Amino acid sequence: EDIGINMNFVLPDVVAPGQKIGCISKNVAEKYGICKDAVIVGGTTDSNAAFIAAAAANEMPKYGTAVTSLGSTLAIKMLSKTPVEDSARGVYSHRFPDLCCGGSPTNEDKKDTDLWLVGGASNVGCAILRKEEFSNDELVQRSKDMDVSSDSSLSYYPLLKKGERFPIADSEKMPCLEPKSEDRQEYLKGILQGIARVEVTGFKVIDELGAIPSFQNIVMTAGGGSKNEKWSQMRERMLRESKSEGSSHVRVLRAENAEASFGAAILAASSFV
Repeated sequence: EDIGINMNFVLPDVVAPGQKIGCISKNVAEKYGICKDAVIVGGTTDSNAAFIAAAAANEMPKYGTAVTSLGSTLAIKMLSKTPVEDSARGVYSHRFPDLCCGGSPTNEDKKDTDLWLVGGASNVGCAILRKEEFSNDELVQRSKDMDVSSDSSLSYYPLLKKGERFPIADSEKMPCLEPKSEDRQEYLKGILQGIARVEVTGFKVIDELGAIPSFQNIVMTAGGGSKNEKWSQMRERMLRESKSEGSSHVRVLRAENAEASFGAAILAASSFV
């Protein structure tokens, strides 16, 4: 219906990640001390940028490469030959930019196949640790000698508030942090385990929806949660136990480059190669 508004002046142009848009304005360049010839390119989401930082710093990642971002919330991204979508489970796909990263791409058949970054973002994540008043020092101390070789009896779903997006889209999903253990280390283990279970379920859902290939054996971790080695060991064990084949080869590694801002820089630089 004509509402008397020229939408071309209201809505922004949509461009591909890394696509050149134009040069920076003279006023902005002068205000922030940026080169007046700087070129503006299309950006991407923070979790997509984190994937690029973690997996594509030196070369094009292989299909099946997975990155989990453990920040305030949890996000999973995996490179697939095909897009997968399921709004009921919060799974979506972004077309992955054909980056030019040092040397030949590792995907030999990429000319015949699109690149898709599939995944989803949960509402669970590290923000719950602040709400439950875990300081950085306490997290280090409680994690240091935590036994992560077996599951805690605590079964938590550590949301900050009602509502979940992935691996199930449920606006009525309630947080569960009961029974609350008086042992702070056990309480922390239960929370970390609850977040890890969401990650495990997330990879299962992506596989079930037909991502090609299915989840492989290496998960790189970005975000603040990547610093917790005990948590990485816990997640690695749980991911191994969830796989019927090749479970002994599952590895959870901390990404060498874990910041989304680094990924955004790679994306921008690739547009000039």
